[in-house]
Amino acid sequence: IISRGRITLFFAALASIGMLLGHSYAVLTQEAEVTQYFQVGLLSIAYFAVAWLAHTLAKYAVASEKLATLRGAELAGMAEVNRLVIQGLPDGVLVVDERGAIRQHNPSADRLLGYDFKRPGEATLEKCAPMLAELFKDWRRDQGRPPEGVRLPATNRLVRARFLPVRQDNFGGALLVLEDMQRVQAQAQQIKLAALGRLTANIAHEIRNPLSAISYAVELFREEQDETARKQLAGIILENTGRLNNIVQDVMQLNRRDRVQAETLRLGEELRKFANDICQAEHAAPETILIKAEPDQEINFDQGHFNQVLWNLCGNAMRYCSKQPGSVELRSLRSADGKVMLEVADDGAGVAPDVEQQLFEPFFTTDPGGTGLGLYIARELCEANGALLEYVRRGQGGACFRIVFGGGG
Repeated sequence: IISRGRITLFFAALASIGMLLGHSYAVLTQEAEVTQYFQVGLLSIAYFAVAWLAHTLAKYAVASEKLATLRGAELAGMAEVNRLVIQGLPDGVLVVDERGAIRQHNPSADRLLGYDFKRPGEATLEKCAPMLAELFKDWRRDQGRPPEGVRLPATNRLVRARFLPVRQDNFGGALLVLEDMQRVQAQAQQIKLAALGRLTANIAHEIRNPLSAISYAVELFREEQDETARKQLAGIILENTGRLNNIVQDVMQLNRRDRVQAETLRLGEELRKFANDICQAEHAAPETILIKAEPDQEINFDQGHFNQVLWNLCGNAMRYCSKQPGSVELRSLRSADGKVMLEVADDGAGVAPDVEQQLFEPFFTTDPGGTGLGLYIARELCEANGALLEYVRRGQGGACFRIVFGGGG
């Protein structure tokens, strides 16, 4: 039984041969019954049955041992990966049990809490940060609580505490994530400065051209005596001055991104009101814009931001459409997860595939008279209101932009 492999069958064969030889010797010398060979045969068969069973169980045990060894190595590798990941996280991570005792922690948690975990005795939230211990008790009573900001007195760090339940076997604790708000704000500031640097460089590049044109036209204007030529030069100056003014106005629209006053808007009513306004402004027939919207659909959006986004999208659509009835279509629909969506489509030439990736970049435009900030501002305003603006490629031609609203409905 303790053997492995086919050698168990060899032992069964040896035992069977021994039994047969022993009984044969007894028959020859001790006048044993010949009929007892049947019992000896049954006993030999039992030997082989036991040997086969032992061989099968041994194979199963070896396979189980190999699988356990493999799984143990995989679990050890995963545990080491998790340890390295947790140790390298910039956020503080604590694993606490239901009593608040700290089972695991990373260096970031040590830094944020300012507690020496090498002290003798059990480390608990009550000892490290009593405020976190109170939050943990409140969270255990109501696990649907959102993350809360708290200032740790030991290090004077403002952190956002987030609890995640850990339910495994008899462990009813939680994973506590401490997000350093100063680090988050510093990262956000760096991102803003980087974006501001790129935007400033683009603005400088865009302003340089009309300024050069104005400067050159002024120089010629001083030297030119012909009245007709002077009028042409004055027209160039006014045209480029207007272009500079448009750039400044578009850039000022970016400042409105952070001032969001969301309200509930009835989508159908807003679209009909907007369609009348833009048709009058563009001197287009009212039937140029076709509206398909359910009367009871509602969205959460800033009123001024919503009008600005529609002006940018529909202005482009009116510029490139064929100006026929239904050339511009405003239709609302719902996504698979129930979110309200608004599509602005036209029957124009559409967007070339090679420029689709650049549509929302600042100062990118295919219109010589445009500033290239319209779609960029529209996307920024949508993101400020929790919505998503994207370009949708259409098989039948024309351009289509889709706004996926984050709330309402």
